[in-house]
Amino acid sequence: MHGPGKSDPSIVPGKRPNRPGRPGAEAVEGRGGAKGTAGQQSTVRTLSRDAVSQALARVREAAKRNKRERFTALMHHITPDLLAWAFHQLKPKAAPGVDGVTWDEYAVSLDANIDDLHRRVMHGGYRAKPSRRQYIPKPDGRQRPLGIASLEDKIVQRAMVEVLNAIYETDFLGFSYGFRPGRSQHDALDALAYGINLRQVNWVLDADIRAFFDCISHEWLVRFLGHRVGDRRVLRLVAKWLKAGVMEEGRWTEGTEGTPQGAVISPLLANIYLHYVYDLWVEQWRKRRAIGEVIVIRYADDTIVGFQRHADAERFLRDLRERLATFGLDLHPEKTRLIEFGRFAVPRRSVKGLGKPETFDFLGFTHICGKRQDGKFILVRQTITKRMRDKLREIKETLYRMCHLPVPEQGRWLGQVLRGYFAYHAVPTNSRRMTAFAFHVVRHWRRALMRRSQKAFVTWQRMKLFIARWIPSARVRHPWPQARFLVKYPRWEPSALAAHARICPGGAG
Repeated sequence: MHGPGKSDPSIVPGKRPNRPGRPGAEAVEGRGGAKGTAGQQSTVRTLSRDAVSQALARVREAAKRNKRERFTALMHHITPDLLAWAFHQLKPKAAPGVDGVTWDEYAVSLDANIDDLHRRVMHGGYRAKPSRRQYIPKPDGRQRPLGIASLEDKIVQRAMVEVLNAIYETDFLGFSYGFRPGRSQHDALDALAYGINLRQVNWVLDADIRAFFDCISHEWLVRFLGHRVGDRRVLRLVAKWLKAGVMEEGRWTEGTEGTPQGAVISPLLANIYLHYVYDLWVEQWRKRRAIGEVIVIRYADDTIVGFQRHADAERFLRDLRERLATFGLDLHPEKTRLIEFGRFAVPRRSVKGLGKPETFDFLGFTHICGKRQDGKFILVRQTITKRMRDKLREIKETLYRMCHLPVPEQGRWLGQVLRGYFAYHAVPTNSRRMTAFAFHVVRHWRRALMRRSQKAFVTWQRMKLFIARWIPSARVRHPWPQARFLVKYPRWEPSALAAHARICPGGAG
């Protein structure tokens, strides 16, 4: 592996064509953390991935030094070591794709399967399979289409995400949070809370791009990739995944636009698309056109923009519609709203004889203009009511199905569910919702236990014993957002020098 300078054939300044004759071998799955037979067979490989990480670190440093360099030899980073590592990042219990191959089946002969997959990827024998279409309910009652890729497609895509992240994580802007390593939904929520509490935010634009993943233009996406990726084999591989299409009820539909939701590589491709369509544009807009302060938070295709001045907000919304239309996108008319919000919204609306400020939803929480006991402003974040009801209904139905199982088994399952729920929702100002959620869960559990027979009766005294043993307490588990935000991003970002657009790194940009 060559160094990242001019001697490295994978890095070419500007947009020079690929160097001929280069020898070389040609994620939304969470980390599985799987062990067992596969892990035993590939111990050497997974440990030897240090060499792969060092090579990608050099790519990352080169990408950071020069934002215009194109990488013309990236496929050689897709090694058997990286493919084996990518396999272990997949969820072992995930549903299989159209090929029907499960994680456990593939793990039986992992080394042989990885070697064969690597050979096919390098020599052009690899063929992307169509995704299996499946639908899951959305909060608004509609169905969200998901594309379940085959196992080998997931492996290669996860490895490619690791390679491309080495480049694009140096390019992505600080206010982009969705599906990025080291960034979570709570990081985006903290940044938003910090901006609303401590910046001049009087108006909030809650914008949602309609059917974003279904409307991504393949032509524009490949052109955007070409700004940094000059390796034609990588571009051809991405094009294979985009055009593989979907299989639904035995019928194949060609992919002409969009990326399948659920594919491992779709979140990264979506971030790349929005980086050029939205992020770079909005960064320039607020520096050149905004008069007052502007904060931006984006998580995937959901974005919140805060404005000091109403005129800026209206101008931005008009310009944003025009910008998105250029790339085949538009804002959802019902989910996109411009509302008066912030520290001074309540007194201003009171003077005008208006009611309380409107609320907006973001990443599972309803954001409300609240008031502390001393009368000062506080941003209140509460679990979205409909989502809480849907979760309680889901738990209730499951409890009724398992009501005849042993009580300890039910208790362990409920404890696991509640710990996961609290791990996300137990933020400051949401403790009442958490207490109510836990109470209703226990109430549903008691009713399910009483359905065991006509004579079954479970007293609340007995339920208290069950609660003490298996039900976690509904206490706040997250710090105040400003405290965590300042710990993670302690210094001002040096690239944001405009007085009305000072931003913190990765934060309320």
